[in-house]
Amino acid sequence: MTEDALFPPTAPPPRRVSAGLYLVSTPIGNLRDMTLRALDVLAAADLVLAEDTRVTAKLLAAYGLKARLERCDDHASARAAEIAVERVTDGGVVALVSDAGTPMVSDPGFVVARAVIAAGLPVHPIPGASSLLAALVLSGLPADHVTFVGFLPAKSAGRVANLNELKAARQTLVFFESGPRLRASLTDMAAVLGPRPAAVCRELTKLYETCIRGTLDELAVNPALDAPKGEIVVVVGPGEVEVASAADADAALAEALTRLAPGEAASEVAHALDLPRKALYRRALELQGRG
Repeated sequence: MTEDALFPPTAPPPRRVSAGLYLVSTPIGNLRDMTLRALDVLAAADLVLAEDTRVTAKLLAAYGLKARLERCDDHASARAAEIAVERVTDGGVVALVSDAGTPMVSDPGFVVARAVIAAGLPVHPIPGASSLLAALVLSGLPADHVTFVGFLPAKSAGRVANLNELKAARQTLVFFESGPRLRASLTDMAAVLGPRPAAVCRELTKLYETCIRGTLDELAVNPALDAPKGEIVVVVGPGEVEVASAADADAALAEALTRLAPGEAASEVAHALDLPRKALYRRALELQGRG
């Protein structure tokens, strides 16, 4: 394809945009990440609900579009929900956008979508750019089992408490973070989660896009991550599965046998320690002198 051929010559034609609420994903940095379907919806929208109308006005102008804009941030969500229900009920097309990325992923809009759903009206997702998914696939870490955490608490005590709740998870973890708090967050992650593999992704799809990979303890002292600017996503790999020792199994069985029959005790410990039930049942009988 030559440089002059900017679009496929046989791109699917646009479909009619029917009445409903459309959750429209917008670029997270590179304006060319806007989808053709998102442009179709914004061009047809009777109303666009925006986290920041000034940001969305610039986005629309970049594509030669105009639309009626209403604010939909944390302070205006209730009013925006009322307007959305009224417009869609009357057969209108309402688009909900955030400043960047997919609406309602750590962005306002949940109240609006919930109200429209509760009213029995149609809601449609318009997929597109997402910093969560972009960072996940860029990190090189497992993407088959993932927990999206979002922003951790601003203070260390709250962060540590949240991280301790996630410590036993065997999934890849995805966090949003700000530059000024990044160093402290990485330090707490390393202390609680240990030296897990991780990646810090910054300014995704933009000119200065970076992805720094390493273990959490390495990243916590990396000078390149000292209050960097821009949007930041931290991806942390799953922890290693700890195999319970024979002593651990015996201790768990002994406690369970004070409450349960051998078969039930074996089932409980097998589930808790991820060990074979049959072997645990035989051991439970031995501990009771019946083996």
